[in-house]
Amino acid sequence: MGVLPGELKRGAGKVVAVIPARMGSSRFPGKPLAPLLGRTMVEHVARRAAMCELLEAVYVATCDEEIRAAVESFGGNVVMTSGAHERASDRVAEAAGHFDAEVVVMIQGDEPLVTPRMIEAAVAPLLEDPNVSCVNLARRITSRGEYLDRNTIKVVSNARGDALYFSRAPIPEGAFARGAAGTPVFKQVCVIPFRRDFLREFARLPQTPLERAESVDMLRAVEHGRPVRLVEIEEETHAVDTPEDLRLVEAMLRDDPLVRLYDEAGVNFGRRV
Repeated sequence: MGVLPGELKRGAGKVVAVIPARMGSSRFPGKPLAPLLGRTMVEHVARRAAMCELLEAVYVATCDEEIRAAVESFGGNVVMTSGAHERASDRVAEAAGHFDAEVVVMIQGDEPLVTPRMIEAAVAPLLEDPNVSCVNLARRITSRGEYLDRNTIKVVSNARGDALYFSRAPIPEGAFARGAAGTPVFKQVCVIPFRRDFLREFARLPQTPLERAESVDMLRAVEHGRPVRLVEIEEETHAVDTPEDLRLVEAMLRDDPLVRLYDEAGVNFGRRV
């Protein structure tokens, strides 16, 4: 039986979320401030993360003054970081040096459909197994279009449920071919908790050839032989990589019950640094 949300709160130590965000996305410049239902995308991510009772605080890590101003305008917490980071995980590692937490949950700023349950599911294996130091959520791909989309990062696992490889290519090969035997295909969902010590170690590891080739942070861990536990979720989610994704996600958010809770009293982003 898995750990229940109340047990997570008691057993995890201090759990903090960090949302890396920058204006200079190569595929969609200015993406964190793109409007969704009258709010910036980064505000959606921060507000939805803050609804998770497991989290002690939620921070946005950025090198851009525009993002700092936008986050502070809705009451969020900001940690300013170097503009030299190529990878979101390195930005998160720098930000995590400003506070004390046992678990740091990286939530990519282009995951505006994140839910509290997704965050709880990602953190649970860290409590159930002391040998797990890093977790990545995954969701089953159900359409050929998403399987072939290079913006969708596919992931395959070993028998223990640890990641074998992440790729923008359609892997495993032939999963959606005519007559295929229903081979399950999964995509990476960028809710990724790290134990504090592993995050520090991860940031010190040199970037790896496959990490650079695929532009996927977690391949650094895989190539250095560090396990990344995968956890399957059923919640429908869609990362925003293009303006077309933005329009799709906005339509999905219109009927999302969490959106109606954004302005309720008691939304708390936690302690500022």
